[in-house]
Amino acid sequence: MLTHKLKSFLDWNGTASKFDVAVRACFLGVSFGCGLIISFSESTWTHFGWYMCSLSFFHYSEYLVTAIINPHSLSLDSFLLNHSMEYTLAAVSSWVEFTVEKITVPELKQLSWLSIVGLLMVLCGEALRKAAMLTAGSNFNHIVQNEKAQSHVLVTGGVYSYFRHPSYVGWFYWSIGTQVMLCNPVCILGYTIASWRFFRERIEEEELSLIHFFAEDYVEYKKKVPTGLPFISGVRVN
Repeated sequence: MLTHKLKSFLDWNGTASKFDVAVRACFLGVSFGCGLIISFSESTWTHFGWYMCSLSFFHYSEYLVTAIINPHSLSLDSFLLNHSMEYTLAAVSSWVEFTVEKITVPELKQLSWLSIVGLLMVLCGEALRKAAMLTAGSNFNHIVQNEKAQSHVLVTGGVYSYFRHPSYVGWFYWSIGTQVMLCNPVCILGYTIASWRFFRERIEEEELSLIHFFAEDYVEYKKKVPTGLPFISGVRVN
């Protein structure tokens, strides 16, 4: 099965621009390498090095895992580098805040215990999201599907037996963890609010489709398993 999926991936690569894929992969690889160098250097930028590694690994692994589990949906967008203008602005804002606060209040950026907490959030969030993608297999897609494919089944095992939306739970805590890692108080608050609102709307949109696809099976599953995100219950069913 894995061989067949990789073959599909290679077939897709024959029609897509290998150059565009290579450029993005190379960029993320260089970023990860620079992050490692900074992480192990004796400087006050160590935690930013952790952040660079976390960010570049997240985007690269999104593409790689998608290539393995669902090559037919694979595209340059699978890197999630151009997720949205809001996502880009949020990333740039975190870099600006870190730099400004490092210059004005450098002691704030030396709270190693807080950065370690952030690193743990990032690692756990990343692991949960990728576990969700691998468990869902070809049912996983970065875009909410409005039409049910013949191969589309309701996944309730593995991490989905604990959370209805484990990939969103992982991404939620991963995103906040990156800011805890950087000791960015403004962005910690901003990322928490923005991520919560985004996933609340996303979950409601997705669950409308899932109820349409699986009817009572999903309603029963929804009753037994929580979304996994604080104060988000999903779409209401009468």
